[in-house]
Amino acid sequence: MSTLVNKPAPGFTSAAVMADGSIKDELSLSDYLGQYVVIFFYPLDFTFVCPSEIIAHDKRVKAFEEKGVQLLGVSIDSQFTHLAWRNTPVAKGGIGEVNFPLVADVNHSIVQSYGVEHDDGVALRASFCIDKEGIVQHAVVNNLPLGRNVDEMLRVVDALQFSEEHGEVCPAGWQKGDAGMQATTEGVADYLSSHAEEL
Repeated sequence: MSTLVNKPAPGFTSAAVMADGSIKDELSLSDYLGQYVVIFFYPLDFTFVCPSEIIAHDKRVKAFEEKGVQLLGVSIDSQFTHLAWRNTPVAKGGIGEVNFPLVADVNHSIVQSYGVEHDDGVALRASFCIDKEGIVQHAVVNNLPLGRNVDEMLRVVDALQFSEEHGEVCPAGWQKGDAGMQATTEGVADYLSSHAEEL
């Protein structure tokens, strides 16, 4: 399987429901270049695991914004279906007024360009972290029954920003505030001599 990691994120332009509930006819990924972007794909509106994931992302919008990250949700539904789901209360199986755009991919071009189309024609549960230069730095793809851990994406953003700022790499289980590692033989030895027991 090919991966987009370390490659430019595929561009797209499509209709979307925006955070304020308006419909934008042409939202482009290029609108957000110059900042971090997390794109997450989900199978379908008005389904089962999907609302839990969208609400989980929405509850962390402020945490993403504080890190300079724009969230974009994408499925093969139309912008009108997105809007109807957004206008459905959470208690009735909707997602409520989520604070990030939901992009319509009715012709499946975005799903296909990111390589995450399920055999059934819907999107797999895939997430991509894109840096300020438009390069994919992280990708994770789950099959349909497996919900994501949104906090892990926040951790990945922290790790990316730490690496960019300090020029160091982030070892297994790294959390914000932890020590990094120099990407050298000496750096590995130095890190493991003091942290191996924590791994």
